[in-house]
Amino acid sequence: MEDPIDIHLILEIIITMAFSAFFSGMEIAFVSSNRMLAEMDKEKNGLAQKIIAVFFKHPNNFVSTMLVGNNIVLVVYGILFARLFDNTIFSGYDAAFTVPADTILSTMIILFTGEFLPKTLFKSNPNRLLTIFSLPAYVSYIVLWPISRFSTWLSRLILRSFGVKIGKEDPEGEFTKVDLNYLVQSSIDNAKNEDDIEDEVKIFQNALDFPDTKVRDCMVPRTEINAVDMDDCTLEQLQQKFIESGNSKIIVYKEDIDHIVGYIHSLEMFRAPKDWRAHIRTMPFVPETMAAQKLMKILLQEKKSLSVVIDEFGGTSGIVSLEDIVEEIFGDIEDEHDNSKYIAKKTDKNEYLLSARLEIDKVNEMFDLDLPESDEYMTIGGLILHEYQSFPKLNEVVRIGRYEFKIIKNTMTKIELVKLKVMD
Repeated sequence: MEDPIDIHLILEIIITMAFSAFFSGMEIAFVSSNRMLAEMDKEKNGLAQKIIAVFFKHPNNFVSTMLVGNNIVLVVYGILFARLFDNTIFSGYDAAFTVPADTILSTMIILFTGEFLPKTLFKSNPNRLLTIFSLPAYVSYIVLWPISRFSTWLSRLILRSFGVKIGKEDPEGEFTKVDLNYLVQSSIDNAKNEDDIEDEVKIFQNALDFPDTKVRDCMVPRTEINAVDMDDCTLEQLQQKFIESGNSKIIVYKEDIDHIVGYIHSLEMFRAPKDWRAHIRTMPFVPETMAAQKLMKILLQEKKSLSVVIDEFGGTSGIVSLEDIVEEIFGDIEDEHDNSKYIAKKTDKNEYLLSARLEIDKVNEMFDLDLPESDEYMTIGGLILHEYQSFPKLNEVVRIGRYEFKIIKNTMTKIELVKLKVMD
């Protein structure tokens, strides 16, 4: 006959399950937490922040203490669980049956209540839960530290006896780029849409990506360079070029655009216009694969504002200004050089009107599309030319996967405007 259920025993089991969930949750919360956010919260100078700072100062000690606490609780839980079931539903059964039955049932229950459930919960918001439960965690840390310390010492002793070398605990050092990137990415992911992302976060993200930015990513392509021939251009033609382009600098070449000499500043039109060729300023020549930050350093050291970008064959690939490089971090800077406004608008369901010079990643981000990206091209026009392997005619339709591009406007050398239709 089964004995009456012991309420006190059930309460003790529930308490051990709660402690197991607590230790498991705090362990995963600590491992999954964003240390940079925790460091930033130290400015609040609260008790919880001071406690968490102690945990991060001795990470191995904290994790081992949580593990020791969880193991102790699990042992107590197993004993209480066996006592409860052996006196109730398994009363009178042979030990050969009750022992494995107790083990299986208790393991299934504790895996859900003490492992899966708390770890899922604590991992969803680790920093906040680490702060909320910091005080009981600190009390557990103090109480269990001697046991944890002894266990650590004993395990090291055993490992050394087998010739395994264990290094000393190395506290967390300075923050890395990965930590910064994780913080910024978390802010971006938490934003509902692009407009909700703060400008400071965007700048921070651009700054983190800047070391990987190449010169070709921010240059003005050769087809859009405003340039004149040094030998054939007259003073009147040069002045007209300044007026038409609205630029303060005009590139000067000899024979063709692949032989750039330098640039002429509009100020020379007021100083010594007739002798403008004598005031052509030279520019550094750099490969398109050079890092943008390296070019930025060169331009600042040489006190230059423009450079010529050359391709692998020695021809002119484009030009890049100091402003173009700075824009990679701070975003578009409006000035007299930025006279071309690219079109990017949704005209109908699954239909868009786009400038061919728009970068693909920007279009994907703006309209939540999935246009194919590659190192072989950067813009909409580049994608069309890469896939089509020829120069499309006006009103010609180019289909790439489920995307249909119709050429709306073009010249003899480039695509200017396209109509994009996303096929279902």
